[in-house]
Amino acid sequence: MSVIERIQQEVASAIQALYGEGVLPSTVQVNTTRPEFEGEYTVVVFPYTRVARKKPEQIGEELGAHLLAHMPEVGGVQVIKGFLNLSLTDDFWCGFLQEVANLPEWGCGEAKSETVLIEFSSPNTNKPLHLGHVRNILLGWSASKILKASGYRVINTQIVNDRGIAICRSMLAWQEFANGATPDSEGVKGDHFVGRYYVEFASRFETEYLEWQSSAEGKKVCASQKKGDQSDADFFKSFKNAYFNSHSRLGAMARDMLIRWEAGDPAVRSLWEQMNSWVYEGFDKTYGRLGVSFDKLYYESETYLLGKELIDGGVSKGVLRKDGKRVWVDLEDAGLGVKTIIKSDGTSTYTSQDVGTAHQRYKDFKAERMIYVVADEQNNHFDVLFEILSRLGEPYADGLFHLSYGMVDLPGGRMKSREGNVVDADDLMDEVAAAARKEAESLGSLGDLPAQEKKEIWRQIGMAALKFFILKVNPRKRMTFDPEESVELQGQTGPYIQYAYVRMRGVVERGAQEGVNLADASAYQKLEPAEKALLKSLMDYPGVISTAAQEYDPSHVAAWCYQVARQYSKFWHDLSIFGAASPGAVAFRLLLSRETSRSLRHAMDLLGIEMPSQM
Repeated sequence: MSVIERIQQEVASAIQALYGEGVLPSTVQVNTTRPEFEGEYTVVVFPYTRVARKKPEQIGEELGAHLLAHMPEVGGVQVIKGFLNLSLTDDFWCGFLQEVANLPEWGCGEAKSETVLIEFSSPNTNKPLHLGHVRNILLGWSASKILKASGYRVINTQIVNDRGIAICRSMLAWQEFANGATPDSEGVKGDHFVGRYYVEFASRFETEYLEWQSSAEGKKVCASQKKGDQSDADFFKSFKNAYFNSHSRLGAMARDMLIRWEAGDPAVRSLWEQMNSWVYEGFDKTYGRLGVSFDKLYYESETYLLGKELIDGGVSKGVLRKDGKRVWVDLEDAGLGVKTIIKSDGTSTYTSQDVGTAHQRYKDFKAERMIYVVADEQNNHFDVLFEILSRLGEPYADGLFHLSYGMVDLPGGRMKSREGNVVDADDLMDEVAAAARKEAESLGSLGDLPAQEKKEIWRQIGMAALKFFILKVNPRKRMTFDPEESVELQGQTGPYIQYAYVRMRGVVERGAQEGVNLADASAYQKLEPAEKALLKSLMDYPGVISTAAQEYDPSHVAAWCYQVARQYSKFWHDLSIFGAASPGAVAFRLLLSRETSRSLRHAMDLLGIEMPSQM
């Protein structure tokens, strides 16, 4: 039982004993004491004015006296208006440090029987992974690690969007304009190579569309279809998709390629397999650099026909409706309108595909929860999907969750894949590593280390800069990524936390070299505020992991890491370690440094961040 649970339990007992009314311990509000007041934990007493029929201050005094009498852990109380601040005893904190030191991994939850499946990344095979994918991947990977630390069985998966008209655009552009070039012949990573032709198609299509606008046909269509006082420019801007589907030569060729793909045309399938293999090889390299992996891959080419049987069953039950080949559902009562599931020509939609994929995943893993890490642009899609699965009576429907995240901008604005002005994930990783190298070289801190060791440390610092900068932000918030700001050694950055960790490890290693006996820590009895602050953060760590797991939000862990790094900096500056007044104090501060570094390393690992040996 945690100390917070002990406080809640004892406050509930006090309410019963003092005022004759029972309250659930879980309803007792216990917060962290604000830094300007004494104590570590604060009980909110306002809720008990009705049952006690007394002023909050008097209730606080009576509850405080009860806790002092019944909780050995409580060494002092302070009442501020409707708040009861509790100071725990030095004996309690010293015993807690010894408890942490004897546990292999402080903060992890007990093993649970529940399986959680997390889908993340899920890219298209027509372009390389970019900054937006990086946020997706880092959120999914970190959430999976946090859930594992909480005791869940976790399955990491993605669905690779390897079919459809967008894929055919890249294939057609390569077929028409590449002159047989390959990634090897061009010396280009496979996904970057294929991405060139996605951009090439968009460029060629733009040229074609502009020429058509000036043609007799384009002018005729504009004159006959534009509305009222709509300008020609506004008409052509809104008509672009219709042009692709009804007038474009390139559009017709891409659609024909998709039809031939669906018909199993050997030549088209061969080209599709070749170009996808180039992309997959590139993706694997990027995932390797990011340090992520998947337990199971699903491919849209294999899943887009799934779900039709489930949907037919929904029609039979009257949950879904059918007109000809079209299947639709009326979700007006849920505020989601009327949604098409199968198109009027009998082809699948993303909704029908996702219905089938969810069902297949449940068959594969019996996961009680499925988490979809997808940008907030798809909020409506997942609201609809989850509602449909619920109405179909799928057994896992209550465990579906959309981990919706905000888009990532650069200081210069939003990225657009088709225009080719995205920041590729690989280029981004190169950039932060270069920035880390520049920062390290300016400090001259790595001295005469071998070149390869320096390179590895620069990589670790750069990746920490990238990952922490993204994960410290609540997923739901839109964010701007600034590579230069991310590598700074001051402020809320990954390198700042790494620096604090390296300092901790340096202290611990020096203690070992000097033969300090950590068992002497048991003789230390009078704690300083900076020591208590670190111990309080260590005490909070299991709760931080639990909250992050419940909310699928790694920013809680990131905030904890930054808090600990700051607290250790204050501890370092306020207190002498090796010059402490007694052997017990030296040993205690070394033990505290060791356990803080151990938990900090664990927490940063939950963010997918490695800790360097030197900075």
